[in-house]
Amino acid sequence: MKSFAVIVTAVSVAVGVSFIFSYPLMLLWNGCLVPAIPGILKVTWMQMWGLSVLISFLFSGTVSSK
Repeated sequence: MKSFAVIVTAVSVAVGVSFIFSYPLMLLWNGCLVPAIPGILKVTWMQMWGLSVLISFLFSGTVSSK
């Protein structure tokens, strides 16, 4: 039962950190790209969180130390 609590805590911390890191990305997107490029729309915090999770799944790689 203790290992379940550790796993739940680790997942909660990972989700919390991903929310914290997505906020500056949203500010950069809305503050820099939207005024500079016509046709790009502003994104919400949840949209940027979803984009960052998707990008981390698509471009995450393992590093081999061979």
